[in-house]
Amino acid sequence: MEEPEMQLKGKKVTDKFTESVYVLANEPSVALYRLQEHVRRSLPELAQHKADMQRWEEQSQGAIYTVEYACSAVKNLVDSSIYFRSVEGLLKQAINIRDHMNAATQGHSPKEPPTPSSV
Repeated sequence: MEEPEMQLKGKKVTDKFTESVYVLANEPSVALYRLQEHVRRSLPELAQHKADMQRWEEQSQGAIYTVEYACSAVKNLVDSSIYFRSVEGLLKQAINIRDHMNAATQGHSPKEPPTPSSV
């Protein structure tokens, strides 16, 4: 009769011991310790990722500014096409006037063709 009684007492002791270990393993201070370990292990990597992201953001902002500036310059060129056409017309006019002036000066003092004896 003693054996089943001992088994029952042994089972009670092991159950109490298991419960105590479970409570100790899940105690808030143990959980906080595990959390602290996790943070200590992962924080340097997270800090590096944050620094990389900030650097990429700065580079992206610089590229965006460059693209916006280039788009603005192209838009200004398109807007100034009227002025380019005006300058082109004035240049054509100036060339025509120069050609007329050259023709007029050549018409007033024509050059004599060289004579065979002077060649």
